Amino acid sequence: MEYEIMSDCCSPSKQNSTLSQNNRISAVKCCNKQSYDDMIYLRGGEFLMGTDDPDGYKADGEGPVRKIKVNPFYIDACTVTNSQFEKFVTNTGYKTEAELYGWSFVFHSLVSSETQKNVTQLVQQTPWWLVVEGANWRHPEGPDSTIEKRLDHPVIHVSWNDATAYCNWAGKRLPTEAEWEYAARGGLEQKKYAWGDELHPNGEHYANIWQGQFPNENQALDGYISTAPVRSFPPNYYGLYNVSGNVWEWCSDWFSPNYHVLDSNENPKGIPQGTSKVIRGGSYLCHESYCNRYRVAARSSNTPDSSTGNMGFRCVKDA
Repeated sequence: MEYEIMSDCCSPSKQNSTLSQNNRISAVKCCNKQSYDDMIYLRGGEFLMGTDDPDGYKADGEGPVRKIKVNPFYIDACTVTNSQFEKFVTNTGYKTEAELYGWSFVFHSLVSSETQKNVTQLVQQTPWWLVVEGANWRHPEGPDSTIEKRLDHPVIHVSWNDATAYCNWAGKRLPTEAEWEYAARGGLEQKKYAWGDELHPNGEHYANIWQGQFPNENQALDGYISTAPVRSFPPNYYGLYNVSGNVWEWCSDWFSPNYHVLDSNENPKGIPQGTSKVIRGGSYLCHESYCNRYRVAARSSNTPDSSTGNMGFRCVKDA
């Protein structure tokens, strides 16, 4: 194995990358004349970013609440799907990092008994994450799995580098963290979730998250034990789907727990350099007892070359 495997509350990380990924990203040119279909225009402006809520994780840098201004931009209504990513791969011949390295991280209960026989590594601090040979975006749970019936699900097992390559091809980019939160809040001020302060308004599920005792019992009361189609559950007031739960979403910023205190309040872009990139939104594995990060202000991070079964992305374009 070429990596030291690092434990993370939300998604495990690869370390010590040996790929020359910058060259691979720059080689993918914009060759897809996509329209603004399925993108939402947001006029930008000021909003209150972050939270001082006691439910928040102070160590993650969720607070303090600060007034932020963002310029107008377009954002995908949904995360990039398997179908969309397949078109990208067909057009460019691109190989994801999970494919090149031959493995990715998969949640233990999603792996078949046959694939389980060949698993020789797991993440020690979070043993529910398995190192699965042959797991990649086409084979989300290992070589005996397929996306054939999941073309409308979010693409997973894509690293930040892979997502950036897709954006180059599509003539788009990854959102800044500020843009992501502005869009995810949907115009609501300082609400806990993308739809308000109640997790289950009127007893209804509004996100694909974990129900039951983590990490061994997922009751799937929301209808899903893994990813859900990208247009599942009601959209927020701006028309964005699944900004809470389903899959973590890559942002362009390097992660820091405190740089935002010093950063510009107008179109902040995060720390100039770092070791991990911001991910937002939580995933189908989030549970209040363990990883209460499906709240709209919650944040986490992962290294740019890491791929897991619960990370995807959506794109933006400048207005």
